[in-house]
Amino acid sequence: MPLPKETVGVLVMAYGTPDGPDDILPYYTDIRRGRAPSLELLKELQDRYQAIGLYGRLTRITQAQAAGIERILNVGEAGATGPRYKAYVGMKHWKPSIADAVAVMAGDGVRRAVAVVMAPQGGRMSIGSYYEILDKALADMPEPIRVARVQNWHQEPDFLAALAERVKDALKLFPEASLGTLDVVFTAHSLPERILTWNDPYPTHLREIGEAVARQTGLKKVHFAYQSAGRTQDPWLGPEIRERLRELQAGGAQSVLVCPVGFVADHLEVLYDLDIELRRLADELGIHLERTQSLNDHPLLLSALASVVRRQAEGGESA
Repeated sequence: MPLPKETVGVLVMAYGTPDGPDDILPYYTDIRRGRAPSLELLKELQDRYQAIGLYGRLTRITQAQAAGIERILNVGEAGATGPRYKAYVGMKHWKPSIADAVAVMAGDGVRRAVAVVMAPQGGRMSIGSYYEILDKALADMPEPIRVARVQNWHQEPDFLAALAERVKDALKLFPEASLGTLDVVFTAHSLPERILTWNDPYPTHLREIGEAVARQTGLKKVHFAYQSAGRTQDPWLGPEIRERLRELQAGGAQSVLVCPVGFVADHLEVLYDLDIELRRLADELGIHLERTQSLNDHPLLLSALASVVRRQAEGGESA
C-alpha cells in the first residue's frame, strides 16, 4: 500500500558486506567493477572473513542505524507536526543495493527523500561515488523522486560527542600513569592520492574530526594516518597506519590508541585490519595497542544523523 504523500524517505547508504562465504566472490567482483579477482586475492579475502568469523554484520548494523534514525525523526513535537519519515537501506556493493532501496521507496509512493552515507567525511571518491550510483537508480524510476543529499556530517556535535565518549572509555584500558604520554592516532580509509589535485575535502575532514575530539577529551599527542588502501598501482594517501605505528615506536612510544573515526560501524577494515593485523604488528613492536569501539547504533550517532536528515528535508538543497 502506498505511503501517505507527506512521507519523506530516508535513504541510508553503506559500503556493503557479504552475507556468507559463497557471497565473497560476487561481492569482491562488484568492488572491482565487474572484474573477478585472482584466486590469490579471493583466497586472501576469504581468509580475512574467516578470521573475524562474521558475515553480514555491517548490514545488520546499518539496518539498526536506519531504524534508529527513523524512530528519532518520528517522535516528539517535530515528529507530530512535521512529515512522516521512512528509512530505507541501500548498499554500495551488496544487497540490498542502492537501486533496490530506491525501487522499494518508489513503490511505496515516496516522491521526496534525503540521502545520507554512513561515512562522516565528504569527498568526490568517498561520498560522491554513492551519489553516482544513486543517480543511475533514480534515472530508471518511472516517477521522479526529489532527493536532498547530505554531503558530509563530520562536524555534527552529537557525532563528535559520541566519539569523545568512545575515546574516554578506551583511555581506561591504559594505566593512568601512561595517559600523559599516550599517542592517539585517528584513521580513515585511504583513497588514491590523486584526490589531492581536486582540492578534495576528505583529508581536511579527517583532521577536523580528530582535532575536535582531542579538544573534548584533552588529548595531547595526536596523529593522523590512513588504512585499508586498495590493491592498485596508484599511490594512496598516507602515512599508512602500520607505517605510523613503526614511526611512533621508533620515537619511543609504548602505548598507542587508534581511533578509526572514518568508520562508524564494525566492518572488515576495523575487525581485521586493526584488531588482527595491526595488533599483530603492535605485539611485534612491543606496543600496548588499543582501539576505540565502533559507534554502531550509539544513540548520539543516531541523534546526529537524524538532525542532519531533518535539516536537509526542511531546507537542504536537492539534486
